[in-house]
Amino acid sequence: MKPRAALSWSGGKDSYLALHRSVSSFDVVAAVTMFNEDGSRSRSHGLRPDVVDAQVRRLGLTHVRGHGSWASYETGYREALHQVRSLGVTHVIFGDIMYDSNREFPERVCAAEGLVCVEPLWGEPTKSLFCEFVATGADARIVTVRDGLITPAWLGRPLTLDMLAELDALGIDPCGEHGEYHTVVVNAPLFSSDLRVIPGQTVCFDGCWALDVLLDERVPAEGLVDAAGV
Repeated sequence: MKPRAALSWSGGKDSYLALHRSVSSFDVVAAVTMFNEDGSRSRSHGLRPDVVDAQVRRLGLTHVRGHGSWASYETGYREALHQVRSLGVTHVIFGDIMYDSNREFPERVCAAEGLVCVEPLWGEPTKSLFCEFVATGADARIVTVRDGLITPAWLGRPLTLDMLAELDALGIDPCGEHGEYHTVVVNAPLFSSDLRVIPGQTVCFDGCWALDVLLDERVPAEGLVDAAGV
């Protein structure tokens, strides 16, 4: 039998690619997402909870939410991990790629809760990972860009292989590993159906431009937001 696992789910491309790589080796049954104190936004990508819930439903996973400020993040995350243990989970899958500090946290909190940390993407070239994500057939849209590095005109754009040359010209890591951009996955082979979204307001907050992605189950699949719709 495959080990029972949970997925650390940000809603973006790296989480999805980590899942894509792991489903053959693990029985993934839950997704863990951290939200701010009042639960109104996801901590990592600033997504609305209904958008993240819709993603997790399409993955067929139980959604376990943690809450907290950045100061109380570890406490909130450990509480969420404690909940997934009740589902028989023994491993937790993360989408970290680089920086020792990024790996130290999940290893520490998992060990504290008696769980095994799994990092399927760790240390691999980010250009290769970008290409692998696109090759899965998943569709991710840019929802956050670092002010001064990427203009707000990038918000809403889908990740494509053609984008790599543009990122390189700007000196941007292909996977945004230095905080240059974040994404939301709106369609993927592991989703039971498309996630239909529409663009909301664009705001600048804490040094980043962000697109407020709104869930709209009423629009047809072809109504997915694209660069022209932002």
